[in-house]
Amino acid sequence: MADAKKIAAALLKRYPDARTALEFSNPLELLVAVILSAQCTDVRVNMVTKSLFAKYKRAADYADADLATFEQEIKSTGFYRNKAKAVIAAARKLVQDFGGNVPATLDELTTLPGVGRKTANVVLGNAFGRHAIAVDTHVLRVSNRLGLVHEDDPDKVEVALVAQVPKDKLTTFGSAMILHGRETCIARKPRCPECVLLKLCEYPDKTPV
Repeated sequence: MADAKKIAAALLKRYPDARTALEFSNPLELLVAVILSAQCTDVRVNMVTKSLFAKYKRAADYADADLATFEQEIKSTGFYRNKAKAVIAAARKLVQDFGGNVPATLDELTTLPGVGRKTANVVLGNAFGRHAIAVDTHVLRVSNRLGLVHEDDPDKVEVALVAQVPKDKLTTFGSAMILHGRETCIARKPRCPECVLLKLCEYPDKTPV
């Protein structure tokens, strides 16, 4: 089994200030941004939310939004019809059940339409400072290559990583894994010779040094 503590230490030395690339100033903004980020780059989402956040300040503003108008406002993020419905439905749930506030627990967050464990953990870790790790495609791929897990189910990968990684490092570790997956441990041709985790990695198909 790979040494999670050594991997975390090396990765966080490389990315000491790792955090989500999504821009936000409060939990509601991050929640909306994460919903919009599905199958879309963070750069594009940040471009869209800049004007979006200036217009929609409260959950009630999203809840009362005109669906057709909102679809056009987020169209460039892709899958905009489903995303618009999800954001508006989540906002209505916030207004109805949580007084317009974004809840700070996993169980409550995942009652919101369009919000799964990954989205909830991004919000918990980055907006509320909780110890949480969001398993996206990068975390899934990198953790398997490293030998930290041997599992394709994101929920099971989350449980396995939580059991191995120091609790107070979970959020930054997850963000660092995403950066590492984007920059070095890329899907098709990982840049193994320049990887800070090369000696700790169990991946059998490493790119030759």
